[in-house]
Order: sequence, then C-alpha cells, then structure tokens
Amino acid sequence: MAQRGSDPAVDWPARPDTSLALNRMGTFDWDLDSGRMHLDPTALEVLDLRPGEFDGTLAGLRARLGPAEEARLDARVAQALKSGQSHYGAYVRTLARTRPPSWLHVQGHVLRDPHGRPYRIIGIIRDAAHDPGDPGADGNQEDDRRRMTGVVERTTAILAHARTVNDVTDVLKDPEALGHLGAVSVMLGIVDGGRIHLVAEGQLGSYVPEIEYTRIDARFPMSVAVRTMQPVFLGSREEFQFGYPQLWPYIEPLSVRSGVYLPLIAQGRPIGALGLLYRRDGDFTAEERNLLMALGSGIAQSLQRAMLFEQEHDLAEGLQRAMLPRRIPAVPGALIAVRYRSARVGRDIGGDWYDVVPLGDGRVGVMIGDVEGHDTDAAAVMGQLRIVLRAYVLEGHTPGTAMERASAFLRELETERFATCTYAEVDLTTGMLRMVRAGHLDPVVRRGDGSCHRIQVAGGLPLGLSPRDRPGTGSGYPVTSLELHPGDTLLLCTDGLIERPGADSDTGMGEFMDAVRAGPVDVEELADVLCDLVGDSGGGDDMALLLLRRRGTPTARGGGPLHHRLDPGDPDAPAAARHLIRAAVAAWGAADRVDEIELAADELMTNALVHTEGGGAVSLRLTAEGRIRIEVEDTSSALPQRREAGDWAVSGRGLLLVDQLADDWGVEPRGGGKRVWCEFAAPAPAPAPASAATTATGLHPDTAQPAGAH
Repeated sequence: MAQRGSDPAVDWPARPDTSLALNRMGTFDWDLDSGRMHLDPTALEVLDLRPGEFDGTLAGLRARLGPAEEARLDARVAQALKSGQSHYGAYVRTLARTRPPSWLHVQGHVLRDPHGRPYRIIGIIRDAAHDPGDPGADGNQEDDRRRMTGVVERTTAILAHARTVNDVTDVLKDPEALGHLGAVSVMLGIVDGGRIHLVAEGQLGSYVPEIEYTRIDARFPMSVAVRTMQPVFLGSREEFQFGYPQLWPYIEPLSVRSGVYLPLIAQGRPIGALGLLYRRDGDFTAEERNLLMALGSGIAQSLQRAMLFEQEHDLAEGLQRAMLPRRIPAVPGALIAVRYRSARVGRDIGGDWYDVVPLGDGRVGVMIGDVEGHDTDAAAVMGQLRIVLRAYVLEGHTPGTAMERASAFLRELETERFATCTYAEVDLTTGMLRMVRAGHLDPVVRRGDGSCHRIQVAGGLPLGLSPRDRPGTGSGYPVTSLELHPGDTLLLCTDGLIERPGADSDTGMGEFMDAVRAGPVDVEELADVLCDLVGDSGGGDDMALLLLRRRGTPTARGGGPLHHRLDPGDPDAPAAARHLIRAAVAAWGAADRVDEIELAADELMTNALVHTEGGGAVSLRLTAEGRIRIEVEDTSSALPQRREAGDWAVSGRGLLLVDQLADDWGVEPRGGGKRVWCEFAAPAPAPAPASAATTATGLHPDTAQPAGAH
C-alpha cells in the first residue's frame, strides 16, 4: 500500500520497533543470575536517562525512582517470582530530570528453567501519562494503602518500646521505619516553653533548618501546626514560596516539592511537631491525610511517654545521688576514686552505695554495698544503712562487730530487704588491710607490678538475714587480713559492673580482671575504663565502684613490716594476727618453720594480753640479714622473767617455748612499756622473683587464698 500521512519514513505496515517507539514504549531484558539489565533507547528516553548514565544494573534505575516506588516495584517482582507467575505489571511514578514526576507502566515476562527457577525477565516500560484517569488507580492505590498502613502500624509498634526521646528520634531517622512513606526529610520538634526545639532530622541529607529554637508565634509551618493544633499540608513548591517566605530560601535548592507538618498532641495539649518533606507533587488524598494524622497521634503518645520517663528517671537518679556521699574526703597516704551509674533500663532506682570514712591515725575505712530491689524504698534503706554502718565504724567498733550491728539494724527495720556489703579498714602507715564481707562480691587487688588477684574474703550472711533464715551457714563476720603495699590498688564493686546480658558472672568478672591488669595506674583513669566496660551491653542494674591506691613506690620484695593491734576487747585480733603471720612466713620462704614461728608469736601475744591491761601490737618483718623478726609491744614496764614451771603449773612455760623455738629472742624497754622480740632464720629467696602479691601477703597468684591459712 502506498505511504500516506505526514511522515513518509513510516512503513506500511509499521515495524514493531517503530510502533513501540512512537508510543513511547521501550523494552528491557534482565538477567537475574548476573544482575545485568539492558534498556533500549526508547526505554532510556521514557526514564529520562542518558545512555552514559545507565550502568546496566538495577541500581542504575534508582536515580529515577523514589524509595516508595522502588519498594512497590520490588514487592511486585518478588511476588511474581515467588508465586510462579509468568507475568507481572505495575504502575510507578518516576522523577524526571526536566519535567514533573510522571507515571510509567512496567510489564515483564518471567523465563524459567525446566526446574521452575526464574533466570530472566523480558519486558516493556511505557509512558502511562496518557492513560485515562489516575494511572495508578487500578492496583497501585491499594498497594499504597497497604504500604502506608503497614508503615504506620510498624512504626507505632516500634515506638511502643521507646523509653527515651533519643529512642523516638532514632525510629524517625531509620529509613526502614518512615522511609517507606516516601519522605526525604524527617524533622521532630519539641515544645519548650514558648519555643520549639528541633531535636531530630534525617534522611538523604535534606535537612531544612527551621532554626534550632523557633518561636511558636513565628511564621513557620511547624510553628503554625503547634499553635493551631492542626496539620499543615503543602502540595507544591509555590505554597512553600508564597506561604512561608522565611522558610523558602532553605527549600529552594532542595528537591522538595511538598510537605506536611503534624502537631503532636497529648492529653489535649501540643508537645511537639513532626515535619515530613517529599519529592512528589500534588495534594495529599483524604486517606493519606488520615494515615499521617494517625501516625502523628502514635508518635505523640510515645514522645509524651518518653518525656515523662526521662523526667521521672532524672528525679529518681537525683534522689539516689542525694543518698550517696556528697564528696569523698582527701585521705593522706591514699588515692581514691568512686563511680556510680544508674540503671539504663527502667525508671526505678537501686540501692548501690559506697562510702569513705577517715578513722584517724593514718587509718581509713571504705565500704561498698547493694540493697535488694530497684525502687525508692531500696534507695531509702540504702541511705539509712550507709549512715548506720558509718556510725558504728566511727564509734570504734571492729569491722566484724560493725557489720553484725548493721545487719541487726536492717532486721529491725522490718523492710523484708537484705543487702550485700564489703567493708575494708586500711592502716595506710603500715599497709595492714582488714576486710569483712556480707554476701558481696570478693574484692580485687592490683599489685604494684600490674598483677591482679581476686581476694577470697571469708564471708557472712547478707545484711538483714539471721542464721535461722539460712540454716547451716553459721553466724558472724570473720575478718580477713592482708597487707596493701605501696602502689597496690584495692577495687570494690557491685554486681552491676560485671553482669552481662545473656552471660554468666564469670564472663563479666573475667573482662573486669583483664581490664584492671591492662588499665592505667591512675585510679581516676582506671575507674573510667572499668565503667566503660558496661557500655550499652549493661543496663539492667545500677552499679557502684570504689578504688583505693596506697601511695608510695612499689617494692620488688615485700619484707614488711606488717603490724596488727591487739585490743583486749577484740576476740578476733589474735586469730587475725596468726593468719597474717602464717601467710607472710610462707611467702618469705619459711613454710617449713611456720608452725613454730606461729607458736612463738602466739606466746608473746598471750603474755601481752594476759599480763597487761592496755593490750598491745604485734609486728612482723624480714630483716636485711634474712631473718624473720616478730615483735610484741605492750604498755607494761614489768619485764618478763624466764622461770621453771612445776609439773602441774598452768603458766610459766611461754618464754621457755620461745627460747627453744626461736634462733634468738630478747626484751627491750620502751618509754611507755616494753618490746619482746624473737627471730628465726629464713632461707634466701628463690632465683625466680615472685610477684609482689605472693611475696607480700602469701596470696597465691592463681587461687588468691592465704598460703597456709587456717
């Protein structure tokens, strides 16, 4: 047939490629195995892509598809591949370079191998701008409805777990949460007095700074939404330009074409506003408006809950801190660091505490504890318990007695609460350390050489419990003694520092010990390192930490002197002294003579307690000549006399035993009394140097138990 019409170049009948091109219908070929995609020239033209802009992959189409359109197309393709369909189709809105967004229709045919596995899609991309009505009305409106409803439901569910304002803002900035609404920028403002404080913005870097603090009466859409408690919908750039000229300079350079500002209303009052900006043109449908308002309502409830939570948590944490010491006193001879961190989960407060009590004469008491529970009652009990234990210590009670009285006090409160506690009393002049433990974690000592050891302190029941509550557990709080050398650090903490979600306490304690070994010497810096151990992995419990480092230069070999007071009213004093003597003697390499040295020392201590009125003191040291010297001082000027005892005499053999056991002994008059001493030869140290922990206290570096203790 002859050619007719204005274009003689068109054959009759027209070729398929001519028909497709004239109707702006391009083709694509997508290899699913390799990910390669071919677009013919017409498809590139329909997508407003220059040949050099397309890299031959699916990712190359993203420059022309918004996040919402891409998600919808991906869902349609995935549904066809999964269900075994041979064809699929979808309407998508594209973002062209030189014209407003327009509708395209994508249709594909899925090729499968004999096993039914899809390996290739061949299809067409056509311009749907001239389709009757809204091109996406058939199936895409339902897709949009389900998608937006799903985003609102999913976001509301996520926000239900938000406990802080930061949690809320993190959800709003998450592309997986609000990103499927198609917004390119999300802003959250909180009402603060007569201003709106912008606390969050995000997505694609399209931040529109409506000033960090904006007055509610200002001419900004967010201010209008808060002031009127009505949403502000902006369907075009012209509405931004002429409706809000102060905001327009920030909008003009961006690809923003519409937006919505939602008031966040809780209990009838505005608490903030949410701004969403879009690349799309056109007004919002009634259904979109309803969904966005429902989203704003859910965000408002979560935001109010988070704000109330933070206010209550700050109040509770302030109450807790008021119960703790307002300041830590400077203690000559020691460096002390303390830390307290509240729980990260829940608004309740806990009962962790610490305290430092100067005792005079170069002595200081340090304590740490934890009352059961996480509420204001626990904090109140903690405050009372800390004060009463401090009072008992300052009255001069021994560590064991002070702990017993504190336990009885807690029982009398009838709170049905118990508490764990460790109390340590340090003589910073001599380094003598006496500790009692009431169901608490064992303390840790870091020696001057960097070695780190867990000290197994003999323990009693948690405070507030009586022996009849725990049959077979015994009563009282035995005292464990050791020496803290110059440069040594004592570490006390509560279990909130070592507990890890999903792991046992040994894991946390191992991390704690490793951090102590590798940590800095400075106690403040070391305390910060240990607190950082918890980080975001903790949160279920509060925690307290106390570090005490004895001043001085660490010594290579601990040779004493070790000192221990002998008070007539302290029944535990001789046993504690014997424990100290056995540990030190074994550490100094004289384990084969430990029994005779202890026996001789016991005789000297008994003489001081029985034959004098003011008690005394026992000291132990390793002399430069390599001899173990024990000295017992008392306030009596009467010198002991060695005498023969009859067969049936109950006394008189003490000095005879000392004379037979010791290599040498003697008596030295003192200004206010006397000193009785005895010496034993000790072997030379082994060629391999022992750690400071072993030589100083007789603590085995692996077991951290007193060597030879009984």
